[in-house]
Amino acid sequence: MLKGTKLYSILYQKCPRCHEGELFDERNPYKLKKIFDMPERCEKCNQLYQLEPSFFYGAMYVNYGLTVAIAVAVFVAMIVLGSGWELHHYLIGIILGIFILAPLTFRLGRAIWINFFIKYDPDALKKPGNKKGA
Repeated sequence: MLKGTKLYSILYQKCPRCHEGELFDERNPYKLKKIFDMPERCEKCNQLYQLEPSFFYGAMYVNYGLTVAIAVAVFVAMIVLGSGWELHHYLIGIILGIFILAPLTFRLGRAIWINFFIKYDPDALKKPGNKKGA
């Protein structure tokens, strides 16, 4: 249903061009030894993922925004669940939320960042130069 949208590529961590290839070598972001591992190119449409040297440094800004959103969400959730918390309880809750979700925000930050620059091409698999087409 969502295939063909940027949201599909981001949520399922698929190639932004063809929505078939994997964006990361390991699907589970909590396998921390492989959290940074990405293929150089999409195995389906041959799209280069690192568009220029240090391309994913920009993803840090996206990750920062996601982290701030998590901190605000945890803070609001703690206020809704009970107002008897002290300041250090809020800080501990926010830090735990950020720490637990860090692998997800890292991956989402990269997926969002690459989707800013590459648009979906429904005919990407049919074009010459990819691994399945020609």
